[in-house]
Amino acid sequence: MHADQPIRVVIVDDSLLVRNIISDQIKKENKIQVIATGKTGVDCIELATKLRPDIVILDVEMPVMDGLTALQELQKRKLGIPVMMLSVLTQHGAEATFKALEYGAIDFIPKPSSSNQFNPEEIGTVLRNRILAYFDSVRPVITGLDPKKIVEAVKSKIFKDEKKTVEAVCIGTSTGGPKALQTVFSDFPENFNLPIFVVQHMPVGFTKAFASRLNDHSKIRVKEAEDGEEVRPGTGYVAPGDAHLKIETKAGRKWIALGKESLVNGHRPSVEVLFDSAIREYGSALVGVIMTGMGKDGAAATLRMRETGSSTIAQDEDSSVIFGMNRQAIEMGGVQFVEPVSAITSRILSILKERGN
Repeated sequence: MHADQPIRVVIVDDSLLVRNIISDQIKKENKIQVIATGKTGVDCIELATKLRPDIVILDVEMPVMDGLTALQELQKRKLGIPVMMLSVLTQHGAEATFKALEYGAIDFIPKPSSSNQFNPEEIGTVLRNRILAYFDSVRPVITGLDPKKIVEAVKSKIFKDEKKTVEAVCIGTSTGGPKALQTVFSDFPENFNLPIFVVQHMPVGFTKAFASRLNDHSKIRVKEAEDGEEVRPGTGYVAPGDAHLKIETKAGRKWIALGKESLVNGHRPSVEVLFDSAIREYGSALVGVIMTGMGKDGAAATLRMRETGSSTIAQDEDSSVIFGMNRQAIEMGGVQFVEPVSAITSRILSILKERGN
């Protein structure tokens, strides 16, 4: 696809109303074009094979062949077409969505329905922005900057390096994050005794189910963060959708504080807000991890974290769905280590050992 050509989209959903809503919303952006629609998984396979669209918007539950089966079939055929899922805001819908992400879907958006709190315009804005951001991210970035060379240059810079014992881990991610976080959390040992704070860009209604899914795949406890709860060792805290996650110190103990302050970098929760809060409360006693995702949320705060003497890790390009937030953090000079997703936890553990934990 050339930069000056519209992004060609196929929409597959068994509801005519949903197909029409999504089509109408996409038509508001002249850089995106709906070239066909279908109502079953079989339609999805046929249209994708015949038309080779740039992206498919796919529902999970459909007659004849459901979306998960269609997604797996597309992957088998190696057509290389990115798929974005339409997700119902229910526990069942969330579980199916996370399965779809494991099977290779790049992202998901809430499905328009009479029961959810998102109106068509909101969903349309999210959908158009996600599609445009995805294709901006996957176009080659002509900067002449090699991430490995940048990291080597950063290592030679003089940062504060107190080698203070680590007290907490902070992780920020967006598109591609659910699958990547599952890998990271499944590798923590049972005796891991630090709190882990996570911002994953995700709509309301999904974060609780997502935290539960991480908990099922992890040897340590993982939960959705709650306002006013005390921070416990060996626990992962996932920021709820539509709430910033901050840490506060009261009477010598750390507490979770959730807030509805303005969006930061277009997000609530924002990685930037979490990282800056952690810097205030823990100083240099942190490991910060910035992972796959569109945009720049958390990149500047990763540099601030490194400047205070904390250790920082970025997920590498090859294992990222979108090398965006992590690339920005690397290019800004805030990243100490670049690792494939499969090696992030072992890097965290080796940092802890080096810093006297």
